[in-house]
Amino acid sequence: MKKNIISGLIAVALLATGFTVSVSAHQAGDIIIRAGAVVVAPNESSERVATFGEFGVSSNTQLGVNFGYMLTDNIGIDLLAATPFSHDISLPGVGKIAETKQLSPSLVVQYYFGHAESKLRPYIGGGVNFTNFYDNEFTNDLDGALSDLSLGNSWGLAAQVGIDYQVNKNWLVNASVWYAQISTEVKFNLGGLPTTIETDIDPWVYMVSVGYAF
Repeated sequence: MKKNIISGLIAVALLATGFTVSVSAHQAGDIIIRAGAVVVAPNESSERVATFGEFGVSSNTQLGVNFGYMLTDNIGIDLLAATPFSHDISLPGVGKIAETKQLSPSLVVQYYFGHAESKLRPYIGGGVNFTNFYDNEFTNDLDGALSDLSLGNSWGLAAQVGIDYQVNKNWLVNASVWYAQISTEVKFNLGGLPTTIETDIDPWVYMVSVGYAF
């Protein structure tokens, strides 16, 4: 399903480069704000936790906001932010054992295809992601075997592909897919012994939004 969404966006992006309508959209100096639903879908992997297996991390949907600025008619910068995401952490055969929250802003440089007058503006981008984990707690301590949970913050690369459809001079609708490198050290006590589990979350992030350019 994820591959189909990404392939579809890329195909639309390639086709859209030929569509132009005089709406004077996405010009140098424009500020673009987008807001909508954003889904973080972890593609997690980790070291084994004792005899249980790898951590599982749940998906979550929040309100996402993009702040963009057009440096030229074709090059922009964009910051993705959102309300805090909440994730359940689980183990095979046990189920949910913990909860965590995270803020994960990403800053990218974008290249927009087409011209300033194009009604459809597909784009790609690449940059950096920072993730701050907080409110980490065990919800099932396995009869006292688990305690003192913490997740380290993460820096990693970020990439995106998306498309804007200009409804009129100011309003637009958007669909985008992001990928972020998020790696963290999950630290806790297991049976009284300090334990560190290297965990990659590396989520796909999907966003559908409405935007305003000025």
